[in-house]
Amino acid sequence: MSVAIIAEDFAGMRAQASGLVERVGMSWHFHPVQMQGVWKRLPTRFCPSPLRATLPIELPTDTRLLVSVGGTGGAVAAAVRKRSGLPLVQIQNPRMAARHFDLIIANVHDRIAGRNILSIRTALHGVTRQKLDGARAAWQARLRSPDKALLSVLIGGANGRYSFGKAQAEALAGDLIQIMRTSPVSIALTPSRRTDPEALALLREKLAAHPAWIWDGQGENPYHGLLACADVIAVTTDSVSMISEAAATEAPVLVIGLPGRSRRIADFVQTLAEAGRVRPFRGEWAPWAVTPLDDTDRGAEEVSRRFAV
Repeated sequence: MSVAIIAEDFAGMRAQASGLVERVGMSWHFHPVQMQGVWKRLPTRFCPSPLRATLPIELPTDTRLLVSVGGTGGAVAAAVRKRSGLPLVQIQNPRMAARHFDLIIANVHDRIAGRNILSIRTALHGVTRQKLDGARAAWQARLRSPDKALLSVLIGGANGRYSFGKAQAEALAGDLIQIMRTSPVSIALTPSRRTDPEALALLREKLAAHPAWIWDGQGENPYHGLLACADVIAVTTDSVSMISEAAATEAPVLVIGLPGRSRRIADFVQTLAEAGRVRPFRGEWAPWAVTPLDDTDRGAEEVSRRFAV
């Protein structure tokens, strides 16, 4: 048996869906949604024939479950559900009637409820204890210094709601330097695809004379190593996914504020703060005791219970 993942071809959407399916213990195949014509600019939920307006979606014969992500993926997958009769699990608020889905897994900050809706605190993801243990063994010799604690820094970028430019990079560099000067701490930092190259260059320049390692984008991605090896993780507020993955570790998580505003992300961060899992980044070294927080297993258990997969 396999699962068809239907979504726009974004890394974050793939990660949420594949993380859920792998926790269920099933294999998956990905079907990218790419709307054509006028529907590139209009909400897909209004499209009268979504399957005619996107790339063809052909399901293998062993497909037993559909999983969609986001509004566009959800609208197309709902049409596939109607055509195939297969059950459909939607990840994120689809912004269309819940009756088109057998199960919707949405974050608390989406503020939706219903008989077929499961609310979770974190984004779905594939960061498991087993993956973290493997990453720790592979990366700790490269990332950690014997006499220093490790602060892992995860940098996002502009996303239409928040921005991270040279001014924010300079302020962050100053805070990180202050931490390294006043505490026995080294830094490991990784950017994302959205990180402004000029902001990243400024971080490299400012941190060059300090015990700070910044991934240059070459070779193996150290992301899971930074999660697994950290004593504390600092992550920019623009990414629900990165904050959720950091919260699944045993390290305290500091959220780096950025210029901008998002009611949904603010609600998300507040939920994790109330659980004692995250605190604001204030340029200080002040770890606290935490317990990993990860609601992906809740989502997987609900899928298994409802669909006997």
